[in-house]
Amino acid sequence: MENALANHLLIAMPGMADPNFSSTVTLICEHNDDGALGIVINRPLTLKLGGLFEQLELTEVDSDAAENPVLMGGPVGPERGFVLHQPSDEFENSLAVSSEIHLTLSRDIIDAMAAGAGPDKSLVALGYAGWQAGQLEEEMLANSWLTVPATPNIVFDLPFAERWSAAARTLGIDISQMAPDAGHA
Repeated sequence: MENALANHLLIAMPGMADPNFSSTVTLICEHNDDGALGIVINRPLTLKLGGLFEQLELTEVDSDAAENPVLMGGPVGPERGFVLHQPSDEFENSLAVSSEIHLTLSRDIIDAMAAGAGPDKSLVALGYAGWQAGQLEEEMLANSWLTVPATPNIVFDLPFAERWSAAARTLGIDISQMAPDAGHA
């Protein structure tokens, strides 16, 4: 089962009871027998990258990069930063989610972004979504999530407010028309 759902988007069903995940799209970055790790890609915080650069005491800051929002990546470890980005060999501690999307946990990418030398496309998130072994599979069987293969367009390019419905549309579904309760035949 190694990375069975990696590079997939989890689309929260309309009946999602957990407020941390209501109307979210989560990119699964790693999925194995020990559990899963994902980053919510459609929950911008009021914090901008400039505020994060300030907290990290970075003084030479690219003004365009400073205006980018920071995302709430999930409820686990909100003090930890995660960067989803286009592939690059320049950064330490990177995980290839796919050939087009990498996840970096090291500070060097934040330093590069502050200097205006970061990847062309990226998202910075605080915290992550985590599932213990078997937990995500149980939630999927309970109809909490839809899954679709991830695309760089949904992850990096679409406005945050459109990502939930756009991800569902890749399945031909208008998620706003779905009932919040799942039925079983």
